[in-house]
Amino acid sequence: MHGHIGRVTAIIAAAAVVATAAAAPATASPAPTGHRLLQQAADDLNGFGFTGVQVLLRDGHRTTEARAGVADVATNRPVPKNGWFRMGSNTKTFASIILLQLAGEGRLRLDDTVERWLPGLVTGNGNDGSKITVRQLLRHQSGLAEYTAHLPAFASNDAFEKHRYDHWDDADLVRLALTDPPAFAPGTSWGYSNTNYVLAGMIIEEVTGKPWDAHLRARILKPAGMTQTFYPGDDPDLPSPHANAYDSLSPGEDLIDTTRWNTTAAGAAGGMVTTPTDLSRFWQALQQGRLLRPAQMREMHDTVPTGDDRGSRYGLGIFLTQLECGTFWGHDGGVPGMYTVDGVTEDGDRVLVVSVSSPPSDPPNASARVGELLSDTLC
Repeated sequence: MHGHIGRVTAIIAAAAVVATAAAAPATASPAPTGHRLLQQAADDLNGFGFTGVQVLLRDGHRTTEARAGVADVATNRPVPKNGWFRMGSNTKTFASIILLQLAGEGRLRLDDTVERWLPGLVTGNGNDGSKITVRQLLRHQSGLAEYTAHLPAFASNDAFEKHRYDHWDDADLVRLALTDPPAFAPGTSWGYSNTNYVLAGMIIEEVTGKPWDAHLRARILKPAGMTQTFYPGDDPDLPSPHANAYDSLSPGEDLIDTTRWNTTAAGAAGGMVTTPTDLSRFWQALQQGRLLRPAQMREMHDTVPTGDDRGSRYGLGIFLTQLECGTFWGHDGGVPGMYTVDGVTEDGDRVLVVSVSSPPSDPPNASARVGELLSDTLC
């Protein structure tokens, strides 16, 4: 997710431009390889203020892992191997895949309007669901405002403690966004908004008669060989083992433990839970063509510029970033106290997953270090 989260996911996402600059020329001295390379990066990220760090590189069928920091600041318990974490906006890619599969089956069209499937929902303050298509939702070109700006739990530390267990229905999240006018007319610009993917989840349910997460196992998890990924819904707990999350939603105040959280506040926009091993398998399966037919894969990879200074582009639930050695695909994600960045090569051969806890004390250096790691591993 972004929103309140934007201040930290931007820190991680900004690593992409650093990765472009950091890509070493062929004449440079070789960087450390394997576990040593990952461990150096994990230690550095811990040094920049992330309390817990997990890094995993999947190369073909071989995985290399590194960890740093602590899972619990009170006990100094070490970060566990392959610990569970909240993947945040990586969830969007899963929702997009389900909708693309349904489109490939002829059960909806990407150019259907939101009004076609959710009549009367998106209206008021200049918002009009009859002018927004499913494709525009998935590509963040709807212009719809960000509902997380009005989410009570994100207002302050005290508000988070008060509202962390609140249940949210998707329609109520959308109504939060509709209190604001659109940022632009549909299709005329690009603007990241979690509201788009809450609506995407609702459309999946309207088309199929089942909640979006009911399709995860058959359509994605089983084909990708994933056994440690799910949507917890109202269950606020993370499976064990895991590193705890820490964050401050009140600028200048101490960090609070944000591990326990009701993810209905995120839904199809950012509510899923996974492990580094499983998430790396997902990205590999996607890029190797095991989750989408070629026609739908082309739709997903049809990108538009995001307008940021990194030159990144966005497809249907997926980011494209250019390195000197080529391009990589992926998504970043963040929920209070947990942040993820990952990248996968065009052929799906190599995948990097970085999962960290707590905001960094030195954001620019943290971004630079993540960017350097992306370059070292994906080039």
